[in-house]
Amino acid sequence: MQRFNSARSPLLWVPTGYFTMALGFMMLTNVSAIMFKNLGMDNGRAAQYSSMFILAYTIKPLFAPFVEMYKTKKFFVLCAQVLIGLGFAGVAFAMSLPDYMLVLIPLFWILSFVGATQDIASDGVYVTSLDARSQSLYCGIQSLSWNIGPIVAAGGLVYLSGRLHTDVFQHSSTSFGPAWIEAWRIIFLLVAGLTLLMAVWHWRVMPDGERASNTPDSVSATVGIIVDSFRSFFEKRDVWRMIAFAFLFRLSIGFLEKIGPFFMVDPTSKGGLGLSNELLGIIYGTYGLAAVLLGSLLGGWLVARRGLKSTLFWLCCAVNIPNVTFLIMSIYLPENLYWIGAGVIIEKFFFGFGSVGFMIYLMQELAPGKYTTTHYAYGTGLMGLCGLLTGVLSGHLQEYLGYVSYFVLVMVATIPSFIACWYAPFHVSDQRTQ
Repeated sequence: MQRFNSARSPLLWVPTGYFTMALGFMMLTNVSAIMFKNLGMDNGRAAQYSSMFILAYTIKPLFAPFVEMYKTKKFFVLCAQVLIGLGFAGVAFAMSLPDYMLVLIPLFWILSFVGATQDIASDGVYVTSLDARSQSLYCGIQSLSWNIGPIVAAGGLVYLSGRLHTDVFQHSSTSFGPAWIEAWRIIFLLVAGLTLLMAVWHWRVMPDGERASNTPDSVSATVGIIVDSFRSFFEKRDVWRMIAFAFLFRLSIGFLEKIGPFFMVDPTSKGGLGLSNELLGIIYGTYGLAAVLLGSLLGGWLVARRGLKSTLFWLCCAVNIPNVTFLIMSIYLPENLYWIGAGVIIEKFFFGFGSVGFMIYLMQELAPGKYTTTHYAYGTGLMGLCGLLTGVLSGHLQEYLGYVSYFVLVMVATIPSFIACWYAPFHVSDQRTQ
């Protein structure tokens, strides 16, 4: 084990590295949707634009080998973090322009590819700088640090945007429009400064990361590896059933992910709950995400004890059935914050509980083979593609159907998940503790 007082102990760079990754990802793909909504954009476009930024993270296996070819992995981490910090500062300054959306959307799009590159390089540093024992030792810290990012972004920063808007700039919390620019400019400047600070920190403490033994040394060799990984992926036994599982398991969540926060902040006249950004940050971004973490821990414990094959269907139930809480809230429009918080916590807890099954299935069934890491990335890419497509459609469907009918559609979207889960193939011996 590496010494904790070493200048480059993993405790110095693993937590901050994965927190920085998650913070950038959440700002681009989740918090941006809330910002667009605050600025007066309709649900259709707000969900569509923020979902489009997922594309870079979905296709990152296609350009990951090129990152391996040049310089060190640390070099790409630092470059990406500097560019993200400067880019978020650019977002803040662009908001002062008359037609700021014409600048913001392309800038976010570019930053999403920079963020995906940061993910590739950061994972590379982790995998090549730590031996197998250390990777296992710090895996929990890695996962926890990544999950702190969403809590800070979707919880703390959304809450802060609301406090700035109402307490500092003296605007109404229930109105949407350009008045929100002042608050969100400060938020993006804070994230920019924090990201640049992390770049300086990682320049001091992060190891370079070693080149993998099979790293390609030319563009033609890289293309050859990509082609071979695709070919071998589609040669897997029952691959199409595994693809269906990877794409459809979280289908209903994809339809719910963007619209859930919109439902929270939309006024009751539009069928929403009329919450402020402060309450959204506390209920949805803090308590809800904490429930996801707790659910994930308990779901992992269940799978470890009972095995994936015997629990997968129940995990699918956990992901899908609690979505009904949003349908119930859209019908009754509760005003009591305890009931609203309970609905969100139930849905988020069981989502975390059941999603463990998805990730373990990819690791144990879809990924194994010659290109284990790449094929696992294909599986998560299919999940990202599902999120992208459902996110792009979700806002437009919600505006057409209204919240009650839309949440009925979310429940209907659980059916393909159950079918894909029921027919998911198992070819690897189930591992369990008893």
